[in-house]
Amino acid sequence: MERSCFLLSITFLLVLHLQYSSIGTVGAAQTNITTDQSALLALKAHVTNDPHNILVNLSTTTSVCNWAGAVCGARHLRVASLNLSYMDLTGTIPPYLGNLSFLVELDLRNNSFRGLKSTFF
Repeated sequence: MERSCFLLSITFLLVLHLQYSSIGTVGAAQTNITTDQSALLALKAHVTNDPHNILVNLSTTTSVCNWAGAVCGARHLRVASLNLSYMDLTGTIPPYLGNLSFLVELDLRNNSFRGLKSTFF
């Protein structure tokens, strides 16, 4: 009887732990995708010319994983690839792009991007 009660307690604690762990994971995933969203919105804000209106629909109402040129990885649901090649975009590359911590492929060919000037001496 005592052993059954102990096992039931351990089982309950394990279920409780798993439940709270999954809630924490969901919250972390939302925060992470929000970080990716902020980085890509910063890039959009630094584009001064978008002649084909490719970036016009990038907004907080659409999932980042569905944005033009963005591909999210299946495991972490974070932006893993960003392909904006041949879109005739003009602008600067903001430092916030570095916040795409799961980015493994970036293709900006055939655009007119330039880096931000350093403020360091």
